[in-house]
Amino acid sequence: MQHLLTPYAQRFEPFVWWEGAFTEQQLNWLQDKAKSAELNAHVGSNNGAVVDPNIRRSQVSWLNSNPDTKWVFEKLAHVASSLNAQYYHLDLVGFGEQLQLTNYDQSENGMYGWHQDYGGNISRKLSMVMQLTDPSEYEGGNLQVFASDPPKNVRKQRGLIAVFPAYMVHQVTPVTQGSRQSLVAWVSGPAFK
Repeated sequence: MQHLLTPYAQRFEPFVWWEGAFTEQQLNWLQDKAKSAELNAHVGSNNGAVVDPNIRRSQVSWLNSNPDTKWVFEKLAHVASSLNAQYYHLDLVGFGEQLQLTNYDQSENGMYGWHQDYGGNISRKLSMVMQLTDPSEYEGGNLQVFASDPPKNVRKQRGLIAVFPAYMVHQVTPVTQGSRQSLVAWVSGPAFK
């Protein structure tokens, strides 16, 4: 039986997750794209973005919606819509940006310190982070969401999609062995009221 027919969603404050949306072949394709990321990730708004290794050390590439990648957007949209209807009930309109493929490598202790995805010129409402790397291939690199002390770790599992409101503070701890690849998407909507 294919996982798409039996998706598994669960809530664990302050995030929810979805398993089985993508096949191994699809995850391999996305992971290869993330591994080849070459652009150093910037921090800040588009106009004033800078590379600040004290805040973020990673490489990124971007996935545009086109006939070759439409399937990625469609699968993520289904997950976002389903989880939003079940848990968050936010007013969403869709993906207002490209998808981000990220590579965190041990050679630079890849990480992304505490931050929010909310803000700027785009009304990001939901953040989605999909684990592309098998947890046996790296150490460190924990995705943590802060709602209480201590922060909550998102379970490391290839293909797991963690979803949380974009205003939640979160981080990726330093990768100490191997490399970690992920896909990040933001679902937009009218500004919060």
